[in-house]
Amino acid sequence: MEWASLPLIFIILGNGNGIATNHIVNVWAVGRDKECWDDPFSFNPERFLGSNIDYKGQHFELIPFGAGRNMCAGLPLGHRMLHLVLGSLIHQFDWELENPIKPNSIDMSERMGVTVGKLEALKAVPTKSVASKQDLSQNI
Repeated sequence: MEWASLPLIFIILGNGNGIATNHIVNVWAVGRDKECWDDPFSFNPERFLGSNIDYKGQHFELIPFGAGRNMCAGLPLGHRMLHLVLGSLIHQFDWELENPIKPNSIDMSERMGVTVGKLEALKAVPTKSVASKQDLSQNI
């Protein structure tokens, strides 16, 4: 169970609650509610793909996974490790452009937003690098 200290006056189910009232939220039941989730009893992390949900504790959809002070203790480590693992994977492969595209014929048009991005996505194909194959044979 999670405790939440609410500094404002909230009306819950028609009952007025005073300032700094503690509420018990049954997070276990929220995570298993069929009205909130499609197929709540299956492990399906893909259900969050394509959504604008931030995992840092500001969206109520993720409360069953922990939020605020009760958030997953391994989250900072996982966030750091993600970049390390991704960088290692990128380093282990040689990258080639999809289809036989010449580098000077790539469309460099931009789309404006908060950051500038390519208008057409650049698609690259990974191939196992020769250097990493040699590294593996030396370790055997």
